[in-house]
Amino acid sequence: MGEQPIFSTRAHVFQIDPNTKKNWVPTSKHAVTVSYFYDSTRNVYRIISLDGSKAIINSTITPNMTFTKTSQKFGQWADSRANTVYGLGFSSESQLVKFAEKFAEFKEAARLAKEKSQEKMELATTPSQITLPSPTQELATGDLQSPLTPESVNGTEDERLMPDATQNTDLRVDSNSMLFPHSSTITKHWEAELTALKGNNAKLTAALLESTANVKQWKQQLAAYQEEAERLHKRVTELECASSQTSGIKIQKTELNQTIEELEAVLKTKEEELEQLREKVQHANHLQTQRDSVSEKLKETELHNQELEVQLRELERRLESSQHEQEAFRKSLGSLLELLDGKIFELTELRDSLAKLIEGS
Repeated sequence: MGEQPIFSTRAHVFQIDPNTKKNWVPTSKHAVTVSYFYDSTRNVYRIISLDGSKAIINSTITPNMTFTKTSQKFGQWADSRANTVYGLGFSSESQLVKFAEKFAEFKEAARLAKEKSQEKMELATTPSQITLPSPTQELATGDLQSPLTPESVNGTEDERLMPDATQNTDLRVDSNSMLFPHSSTITKHWEAELTALKGNNAKLTAALLESTANVKQWKQQLAAYQEEAERLHKRVTELECASSQTSGIKIQKTELNQTIEELEAVLKTKEEELEQLREKVQHANHLQTQRDSVSEKLKETELHNQELEVQLRELERRLESSQHEQEAFRKSLGSLLELLDGKIFELTELRDSLAKLIEGS
């Protein structure tokens, strides 16, 4: 099946600063997916996290690893193979607890897998019980000088480390197998043991190279620490030389402090004056705004007055025209009254005349 994800969560990823070994350096700008993977072919567990196409965590879980919760939402573990310390910041405490539980579970599974592999290796490297030929067989062979031993098949311990000795051992095994057909099983067993020893030798060589690289790194760090110690020693010497001038420095410091206090007092006064000026400017701006508003209202009032004056002139003109019309009407009405009085007088005379005529008849 290959390598498959078995648990995933999201967290902010950090690594310890390789220079200071104290500060955390974020390796992701935002929360990313952090997953546990299981490789069924190699029977190993890994923690992998990708930021885009970049792998920011690639840590194989080993039995000696420990996941430490340093706060309610932050945890860390050290990876000696990657020579770094990883840190994860979660959004909640429950996510941190779940991740820690999975870490402990897979760490235990890695421990059990390692023990099983060691048991298999021990079984593979344990020599089986060898049946030596009988005395009659020894007499029959005639050429046999000594029984088969681990040294005769694999050579001595010094010979195992030398390629030429290995070749001689192979030739010796071939010759012995020709002499003893019944020992083919023993030969195969010792060949398997030789292969295992070669594998162990390769692993030891790789571990030696890794240790050599670590020693070189430690030497570099030691040299850096020595340089830092020398620099600090020189600094201490300079400070000791400068300590003789502390009295003059204290006097200058006192004078500078007095000057600073005076300057601070002047600065405070200037700030107060500046604040007053700001208030005056704000007041002036407020007055200017009011004046502009009053000017606009005054202009509106003048326009309204002009309109009212035009309307007044029109009313005066109409009033004068109305007065003229009323005067003419009054005159015509007086003429009509005079005419009516004359008509009434004539009618009165006519009535009187008719009344006399009636009386006379």
